Amino acid sequence: MMDSEREYLKGRGSKINPNNKFAQNKYKTEFIEGLDEELLENSSTQFYKETPKKIISINNSPDLSFRRSINPYQGCEHGCIYCYARNSHEYWGFSAGLDFERKIIVKHKAATLLEETFNKKGYQADTIMLSGNTDCYQPIERKLKITRSLLEVFQCYHHPVSLITKNNLILRDIDILTELAKNNLVHVAITINSLNEELRMKMEPRTVTAKGRLKVIEKLSNAGIPVMLMCAPIVPGLNSDEMPQLIKSAAECGAKSASFTLVRLNGAIAEIFTDWINKAYPDRAEKVLHGIAESHGGKLNDSEWSRRSRGSGQMAESIHKLFNISRKRYMGEAHLPPLCNELFTPKQGKQLKMF
Repeated sequence: MMDSEREYLKGRGSKINPNNKFAQNKYKTEFIEGLDEELLENSSTQFYKETPKKIISINNSPDLSFRRSINPYQGCEHGCIYCYARNSHEYWGFSAGLDFERKIIVKHKAATLLEETFNKKGYQADTIMLSGNTDCYQPIERKLKITRSLLEVFQCYHHPVSLITKNNLILRDIDILTELAKNNLVHVAITINSLNEELRMKMEPRTVTAKGRLKVIEKLSNAGIPVMLMCAPIVPGLNSDEMPQLIKSAAECGAKSASFTLVRLNGAIAEIFTDWINKAYPDRAEKVLHGIAESHGGKLNDSEWSRRSRGSGQMAESIHKLFNISRKRYMGEAHLPPLCNELFTPKQGKQLKMF
């Protein structure tokens, strides 16, 4: 492997594989000339089968808009360098760096578990987010169709669902989404944080282009499916000046609402992002890292509820003002319609209605 290739791995977001903080041992390269092969290599993606006993995750975070979520995949081939979900990969025994992008955990029986949950005595319908952690439409979904099987269960039981993705593979399931939308049972959020293709390729190496995602917004909106733009995350000094054009472009394609979060480099992501920015944009690395720290009380990460994704300080305030002005100008006061919980009918209920 050439020195330049060792430093910048093609098609991957992270350029390092930092030690898992839960691991007792770690790899350390002291005499590179004595190795038969590189410890850090751009190997192919591997998939691991997971057999959970339950499929719905519950969170009590006061700054999240959802309490229930389903993640059919853990880890994500999209390789977004900033992804907060990277840290969760350490609980599986992997690294938050390259492992997060090339060691994907798959929950093959997700739909079966969801249907079993819906038929449990006393279950009460409430919106479930797909995914909330990693993208439910990452590349392997094209083959496995786990997300589609979940949507089929939501449709069958008339249960509300909200999706967030940055992959145009969602258009494959527009037939189910259209039927869900007819009964106010679905919202879709499409994540776009830059219209700069060069930046997108470095920051989100295996994702769909911004133009492709705008086309997704347009096609879903034309099908009557409520869509919002998620500008996430905003990175001071990289994409913070793009919000007006992002919101304008999404509104012209039919997006009804918009939201955003400020980047925060929690846990291992601080090391991963710092290494990446110094390799991808060495001329502005210091400025970007300073801007992130300035937005989080002088640190690269802030874990305080509500403040962690909104930021604090003068720079964060100016970004909020820019977003609010742009959203009002291009989207007015429009919001996504509320989802309906009242139509949920478990299998037992369906059988009773026959008599």
